[in-house]
Amino acid sequence: MDLRSVQKPFKEKYRSDPHSALITLRAQGSQTATPMACSIDIGRAIYQSEAHSGVGGAGTAACSGDLLLGALAACAQITCQMVATSMGIPTERIEVIVEGDLDLRGTLGLSKEVPVGFRDIHIRFEIDAPEATAEQVQGLREKTEQYCVVMQTLVQPPALHVEWTEQ
Repeated sequence: MDLRSVQKPFKEKYRSDPHSALITLRAQGSQTATPMACSIDIGRAIYQSEAHSGVGGAGTAACSGDLLLGALAACAQITCQMVATSMGIPTERIEVIVEGDLDLRGTLGLSKEVPVGFRDIHIRFEIDAPEATAEQVQGLREKTEQYCVVMQTLVQPPALHVEWTEQ
């Protein structure tokens, strides 16, 4: 795939009309029959999610933490693949593994000292590129980390605006 040719018209459009580069992604959660599950509509697919088995969920669907880590893994994987292609780095395999550590006592409200949410997130890139130089691999790392949207969002969190409405 010639990634530069695919992206060229987008880059030209966004350079000439920066406002056209602004997009809004949307996800909507909806209630299901049980308070331990919901459906998530991202506009192109609907996913089922449920509470983690460690807080009472059945353990048969992804929990919200799984979805967050999955979004990070997907973004890092695709970004790394695209950067390698754009830089002309020959790879045989790129794989991204994301793990997150959290203490469920925080989620269950058992201790005010235990934070709710992930304490640490670990991302491991497994790159098999025997023909790549050390400089190419370093460039791949720098550009992947720079352009991975989800990684950068977690590193530099945006303002979060919360609104509640009653009907």
